[in-house]
Amino acid sequence: MALTSTANVLVGQSGGVTAVINSSLAGVVQEALRQPAIGSVLGMRYGIQGLLADQVIDLGRQDPAVLEALRGTPAAALGTCRYKLQPADAERVVETCRQLGVRYFFYIGGNDSADTSHRIALAAADLGYDLRVIGVPKTIDNDLPFTDHCPGYGSIARFVAMAVADAGRDTEANRFVDPIKIVEVMGRNAGWVAAAAALGKHSQEDAPQLIFLPERPVTVERFLAEVRRVYDRLGFAVVVVPETMRDEKGHPLAEEGAERSDAFGHRRLAGAANRLANLIADRLGIRARWDKPGTIQRSLMAAASPVDLDEAYLVGQMAVRHALRGEHDQMVILQREEGPGYACHTGLAPLAEIANCERRLPPEFIAPEGTMVTEAFREYALPLIGPPLTRYPRLS
Repeated sequence: MALTSTANVLVGQSGGVTAVINSSLAGVVQEALRQPAIGSVLGMRYGIQGLLADQVIDLGRQDPAVLEALRGTPAAALGTCRYKLQPADAERVVETCRQLGVRYFFYIGGNDSADTSHRIALAAADLGYDLRVIGVPKTIDNDLPFTDHCPGYGSIARFVAMAVADAGRDTEANRFVDPIKIVEVMGRNAGWVAAAAALGKHSQEDAPQLIFLPERPVTVERFLAEVRRVYDRLGFAVVVVPETMRDEKGHPLAEEGAERSDAFGHRRLAGAANRLANLIADRLGIRARWDKPGTIQRSLMAAASPVDLDEAYLVGQMAVRHALRGEHDQMVILQREEGPGYACHTGLAPLAEIANCERRLPPEFIAPEGTMVTEAFREYALPLIGPPLTRYPRLS
């Protein structure tokens, strides 16, 4: 693709999609198209993996109405990947940028994408090519350091809170049929997503009754004892577990053979809910069902938080503005402002300090018993999910 401009933009999307990742893409593209100092705005199809295969499109030729509509479109419009750079890949990327006249490189993603972006920034410096690399944050796991929260989290938090609240009413009504419900959610090694299940809870009867977090591993015996305790008190229980649930020795509680790894070596576990439901039936003699929303929890546009959509767009916009100011090898972060009400502004953090790092749920957000969250967590998370959730009545 021959281009003559020396100030072109290249943008890509990476990792697991979110309900708002395309809002960040729209923020980058629309802001770049408004800037006189920028020539063409190019998109890499399927992230770095596609770029290495010369799959690049001209986003500036897209219908402006399509670009605007991206703000409310789920999944990744450019396509995504989970590709770990191999030896010489970073240099190939820089040379491709040189050939395309790209001086501004934006990569929308999480921990692993920060690693990819940082390595490309280092390669550009080694090759003496002026390439300004800026990471745009995205992850439902909410586990990036430095930022108050991550675009994508508010929407999955809203989905999980609504789904668990409704599943709770279903379980409560069916207590003589299926009195125990296990809900398995995403979140990798941090408990942010599981914790969000409590955002629709207003009473003891409201689900969930128990939340098990990666930060507080438990034995199978402790798990069963907690379920029994709640069941004996209420006659039903809704239990939220992470897909990566482990015991106190670090062994996964997923079904045998469910473990696998992605390109970055992250172990991906699934099947904890199924196994735990079977254990409840076998050892406690209580019928248990399980729900696992899977990838729909991270991408359902009907559950997208308006706050999340707006902030995702903002970090895309600000990535372009920071690059034009000369910033390099940084990721845009969100910083919560002090005082009454909720507001955020953006800042920057070094990609080198974000790459491959995980921020866990802090102790002050976990209740002393380890199976519920604190009011401090609710105060942190509720502004991120948008309008208040429906509060259902009960017959007296």
